[in-house]
Amino acid sequence: MRDAQPKQNHNPKLAGILSIIPGLGQLYNRQWLKGSLFLFISLAFFTVFYDLFNMGFWGLFTLGTWSGVDDSRVLIGQGIVAIFLTIFAIVLVVLNIKDARRVAHKRQIGEVIPTLRERTRHSWDKGFPYLLVLPGLALLLLAVVFPLIYMVILAFTDYNLFNAPPRNVLNWVGFQNFIDLATIPIWRNTFFSVLSWTIVWTVVATTLQIALAMLLAVIVNDKRIKYKKLIRTVLILPWAVPSFVTILIFAALFNDGFGAINRDLLVPLFDTAIPWLSDPFYTRMALIMIQTWLGFPFVFALFTGILQSVSDDWYEAADMDGASRFSKFRFITMPHVLFATAPLLIMQYAGNFNNFNLIYLFNEGGPPVRGQSAGSSDILISWVYSLAFENSQYSMAAAISIIIGILVALFAVFQFRRSASFKEDK
Repeated sequence: MRDAQPKQNHNPKLAGILSIIPGLGQLYNRQWLKGSLFLFISLAFFTVFYDLFNMGFWGLFTLGTWSGVDDSRVLIGQGIVAIFLTIFAIVLVVLNIKDARRVAHKRQIGEVIPTLRERTRHSWDKGFPYLLVLPGLALLLLAVVFPLIYMVILAFTDYNLFNAPPRNVLNWVGFQNFIDLATIPIWRNTFFSVLSWTIVWTVVATTLQIALAMLLAVIVNDKRIKYKKLIRTVLILPWAVPSFVTILIFAALFNDGFGAINRDLLVPLFDTAIPWLSDPFYTRMALIMIQTWLGFPFVFALFTGILQSVSDDWYEAADMDGASRFSKFRFITMPHVLFATAPLLIMQYAGNFNNFNLIYLFNEGGPPVRGQSAGSSDILISWVYSLAFENSQYSMAAAISIIIGILVALFAVFQFRRSASFKEDK
């Protein structure tokens, strides 16, 4: 549209109000083709998704009313999709209102208004990067955000083995699952037992793998060491082997009956056998040793790369000042390495906090503990798996998952804000 004549009576506010129904504002601005197109798309959108909106929001509020007919799980999914579509529609309406007000203002002051073709070409040039990001964003919503919201909703329902759809409809129970987790003895005892072991496991296993990686990286980086490439290749080999293969091999090696560690090492040399899989203490010790073996190669490769960037001039200056090897390590090597790798090391702690593979594949969280619903080596994530897929305690598993997410997020944010690399970026 080319209209350079000022229109003092043209009201941008009225154009914005009319654009609450997409297209009317554009029609008011005399953009006939654009307004008709927007109006048609909005009517088509509402017509196509009317049933989904109706059923989705009704189901999300009620979770169904007829047992055996209404499936609360489907209703929750439809409700989440309805929320996504509503947010999408609101964003489009807001953008549409802004567009109508902007064009109306241009008409009011007599500014030239681009034609639909010019506007389309400009939008294509400006929005092409967003178009490329759109598939990834859609996949993120489908694979991450949707299950996360679904899990949060389940935490506030009574979804368990004895009240499962479609035979029964779910009910909203508010914070009852969290209250039960803190008040009912079996839930409370199990939760705090598993949480304490999860914290110990995370701190000890991760710290040991980082310490071992630091020690080996410093030794291999020493100028007196020859065949550095070969040594580094050998030390990184555990990282190259798929972790589940290594875990299954270690599970066989630590087996109480036929494991090579007992049968071929401990019994012939010390005339004793350790109950690696049947005693909680030794099971936990074995898990920590296995995780140290699995986790150190990545950190070793990380530290090795960082150590290459440490200037020799720093060490030469320290030698001139009479610094010992330990002092050089404490005041030069370690601060430099930790400064560069702090975010990745924090990710190691967060990853081990949720390290389901090792716990489940080694001994399925066992051995069992009397009076608890989790095994002695279960961490929170493996306990959640057992609750959801073995005991059908879906709502309680969802509640614990929320707690896990909050703990990991708080730890990560706290450590990131304390790390020097984060402070430098600010």
